[in-house]
Amino acid sequence: MLIPPLAASAALVHSTPTLPLAQPRSVIGGHLLAALTGFAVLAAFGHSAWAAALAGGLAVTVMMISRTPHSPAAATAVIVVLQAPRALHFLGLLTAATALLVLAGMAATRAKSDSPTYPVYWW
Repeated sequence: MLIPPLAASAALVHSTPTLPLAQPRSVIGGHLLAALTGFAVLAAFGHSAWAAALAGGLAVTVMMISRTPHSPAAATAVIVVLQAPRALHFLGLLTAATALLVLAGMAATRAKSDSPTYPVYWW
């Protein structure tokens, strides 16, 4: 189930659109890197609670190194390890969902004249 981390991402994008954590690079890149980290941990260590915890921690590390910090994405890595979804299907849906989330953030800030423009930067 991918709903919880995407709900947290939506909350960041819509309530704090100027934060670095809410920018498209972090939202899309953070989730994708976290998912890839989760798949790597799943392949190396299998399906267990310990592997899920490791995936979450490694995902945060990978996001910090790549300058794509997005804390809700750590849950994406955990979900990948715990649920072991098909990689291509999961990554496709995740990419579409995060892109749609960013587009919704853009539309929401354009609809309100007094809100800051989202995104502040793309890359």
